[in-house]
Amino acid sequence: MKNLTRVSKFLSLVLRHKPQEIGILLDANGWANIDELIEKSRSKGIYLTFDTIEEVVLTNDKQRFALSDDCCRIRANQGHSVSVDLQLLKTEPPAFLYHGTVDKFIDSIKKSGLQKMSRQHVHLSKDHETAHKVGSRRGAPVILKINAGQMHNDGYAFYCSENGVWLCHDVPVKYIEFTA
Repeated sequence: MKNLTRVSKFLSLVLRHKPQEIGILLDANGWANIDELIEKSRSKGIYLTFDTIEEVVLTNDKQRFALSDDCCRIRANQGHSVSVDLQLLKTEPPAFLYHGTVDKFIDSIKKSGLQKMSRQHVHLSKDHETAHKVGSRRGAPVILKINAGQMHNDGYAFYCSENGVWLCHDVPVKYIEFTA
């Protein structure tokens, strides 16, 4: 299995959402043993090697995954729907962050703000361009500007994942600018 996009999607599935799909366990911090991942992936007809996994980690444009210092474990940097503690530190965000979405979600966002839904956090981007790419995955993007500085001043916690994605638990409507 050398198609790196396919490997990345498979790793996202098992490391972020469904480790049980191949019968692996993530530790409390989201790490999986690479040897076990390689072995148990075979049961689903997915033949991974350490070199392929390492290539995905190093070349993925969104830096979705991280290897442990000893290269024996791997985890997703964020985006989990399974409960893990990524040991992220509260961090003061820039004054503004951005969220890419599509038009069909705007009415709901105007009523309820941004919600984490099945994930552990709402994902925010540091710049308009990144949010545009994120929103484009589902159609014509709508970019929301988030007053993260004011949220932080009002006591909301922010975290920044290893790959630069800003995370928070929710974004109330009053902090969202819908004309960005």
